[in-house]
Amino acid sequence: MTLKDRWYRDKLKKKAKKGFQGYPLATVAFYGPDDKRATKVSVAIIVDEGNEVSLLERWLSDSVDVRVDPQINESIVHFIEHHGVRSIAATDRIIGCPHEEGIDYPEGEICPACSFWAGRDRWA
Repeated sequence: MTLKDRWYRDKLKKKAKKGFQGYPLATVAFYGPDDKRATKVSVAIIVDEGNEVSLLERWLSDSVDVRVDPQINESIVHFIEHHGVRSIAATDRIIGCPHEEGIDYPEGEICPACSFWAGRDRWA
């Protein structure tokens, strides 16, 4: 990993560690087929208190863990900076399956591709 690659990854972590600094707020969440490899990252931006998500962007990778992919981290930083984000709330782990209920598999069912997450409390 090059210095530039680490810089983008560390920039996200540092901004998230500062806590709430005002709106716009970005949330960063990682998803994967298990709790070891993230294949998807979602970044949502909320522009003001009480508002719904205004912007949502997702990045996917089947070959590299998205948490350490330099191109994805650079894209996330640019996306956040472009929208004037002042605060970042980020998960410290993979929080679930990368497939979307109701889109990739039927609502209320278990993802057939990610049995690892079946019956798990992703917040515990």
